[in-house]
Amino acid sequence: MKQRIVIGALLVECNHFGGIPTDLNSFKRTQYITGQDVLEIADGTLGGYYDVLSPRAGDIEVIPTIAATACPGGPVTTRAYSAIKQQILTGISEAISEGPVAGVLLALHGAAAVDGIPDLEGDLLESVRDLIGADVALVATLDLHAYMTEQMVSNSDVLVAWDTYPHRDAFETGQRGATALLDIVDGNLIPCMAMGITPVLVGAINGTTEGEGPFADTMRLAKRIEKRDDVYMTSAFLVHPYLDAPNMGGGGLVITNDDPDLACELATEITEYYWSRRHDLEPELIGVESAIERSLAHDGCVVLVETSDCCGGGAAGDSVQLLPHLMALTADIHSVIPVVDAHVAAECHKHSVGDEIMIEIGFRHDPDWGDPVPVCGTIIQLNDGVFTYRGGIWDRCEGHMGSSAVIKVGGVHVCVATHPTYEWCGEQYDAFEIDVSQMKIIVAKNPMNYGMAFSDYSDLMMVLDTRGPTPATCRHLPFQRITRPAFPWQDDFDEHNKVLTNC
Repeated sequence: MKQRIVIGALLVECNHFGGIPTDLNSFKRTQYITGQDVLEIADGTLGGYYDVLSPRAGDIEVIPTIAATACPGGPVTTRAYSAIKQQILTGISEAISEGPVAGVLLALHGAAAVDGIPDLEGDLLESVRDLIGADVALVATLDLHAYMTEQMVSNSDVLVAWDTYPHRDAFETGQRGATALLDIVDGNLIPCMAMGITPVLVGAINGTTEGEGPFADTMRLAKRIEKRDDVYMTSAFLVHPYLDAPNMGGGGLVITNDDPDLACELATEITEYYWSRRHDLEPELIGVESAIERSLAHDGCVVLVETSDCCGGGAAGDSVQLLPHLMALTADIHSVIPVVDAHVAAECHKHSVGDEIMIEIGFRHDPDWGDPVPVCGTIIQLNDGVFTYRGGIWDRCEGHMGSSAVIKVGGVHVCVATHPTYEWCGEQYDAFEIDVSQMKIIVAKNPMNYGMAFSDYSDLMMVLDTRGPTPATCRHLPFQRITRPAFPWQDDFDEHNKVLTNC
């Protein structure tokens, strides 16, 4: 009789300080696939699952439920979460009614939230565990920005995270997750999992896993430990800091084969090292006016990084803090800036290319961070906002900005979209037919991928000190529910680490 494995995906990152609520349409614009069609997904984490499971089609039956992913945003609406959760639980229940289920394999993010539930993944994993019982293997793959909780760890057998940022290894992480599940099912692994957490809340600017850096060094330590014969798997976590939830922090996870003491010891080692690099994780920032001055003095293209309005971190993407500064420059200084503003996009599509338009733009979806800016410019492009990702977690998937337009105001190219989308490698600017190599100033709103996207055009990239729900430093965000003391607000306090375990 075949071993039966149920799979599903619910992958989104949320923000408690801003952004647009994540509803069902948010998922449907990105990925909302049900039933047998889930088995047709060849890329990403689910593609990695199938790569491991398919060769064993003779003795493994894969039962799909749903694959739902969305661009980061505000908390998932209760209606959307209930619908997706029910699809997963119903699929598992129906599978159980037809015979024994050997395991459940879920692709999750780890930093999703619902209205009133700060830990979506913990709630989902507990519901699945209640349904399948203690003896059925439950494995979940995560983003390395996951908010790790007791509820997540205690209700799963194995949690495994992506090892790269920028995120390049979703497929490989899927392979690792599926391999772990099969090892449990085949009786080759009795997983003991320990997660060390230290209360460090920092932005992602210094969170790369490539080259030299504090988190890269932390990840390398975790991977060295993973090579030990008595260690099954490790992960390192740089928590998504824009959730307002208790017991937040990053650290290290270690899985051993039936050795709980070793798992705890090594998880603590990774976490202590991560704590020791906390000051290196805080970025150096520059004010907008100083950045503009340096840009004008620089011989070549400059990238200004407004990470405080990062759609990939859950912001609305509607900030126009830089726009007045760019419009104040002479018309021969060319610049480009992205803005999400559904109203302006719709108004542009009532006109034609070449028409002049006078309108207020920006801070329409998340007005807490600023006021709209009046512009008078020329519409130079109208399109449907569809583009295709090149690499990363959504490689070859379509992105949907909705009705979009480019308004030229002097030398400024204002790229207006209806919906926020994740910035990976400059695909949005390509969709707007903007030649960034001809720009003096490129505005990017992602805290990491800008280097990959624009390094061919610029050797000067500056991270701005601006306001918004995804700032480069967390110092000034209005947290209410986080557990203190925590860095960067407090430092050098006792009992800064704790360990969660499922053993």
